[in-house]
Amino acid sequence: MAGVVDARLVELGITLPDVAAPLAAYVPAVRTGPYVYTSGQLPFVDGALPATGKVGTGEGLVDPHEAAGYARTAALNALAAVKALVGDLDEVVRVVRVVGYVASDPSFTGQPAVVNGASTVLGEIFGEAGVHARSAVGVTVLPLDSPVEVELMVELRS
Repeated sequence: MAGVVDARLVELGITLPDVAAPLAAYVPAVRTGPYVYTSGQLPFVDGALPATGKVGTGEGLVDPHEAAGYARTAALNALAAVKALVGDLDEVVRVVRVVGYVASDPSFTGQPAVVNGASTVLGEIFGEAGVHARSAVGVTVLPLDSPVEVELMVELRS
């Protein structure tokens, strides 16, 4: 029987991906008490990054609008890690915090708009429970030259 969150995912046309294999010595998500913390998730699609490089405007850079889509994908990958750990997304009572990292061209300052890709999809899925605290951080480089990386902290029912 599908839960409320699973039904919402179907309604939105979203299929959570398989959890990406860790790139080093860590696990995709850890539970402590009523909280789950995810490791940073890249925007893998079928095991590959859809783009690499720095986000910004100009030739050879990842377009900020496309990067927001990648942040959305990374958030869904993080949500998949939560589901794999707890089994049922109906156990999530609140998305507490999102941290988004954006590999940024030195002149790019639009990190918040990029990380909105993650925030928006979480709001679409969880409604009011998806409203969260957030950081949007510009960095020089991310693993595998990914343009974005997203971490989640969620609170569970039990």
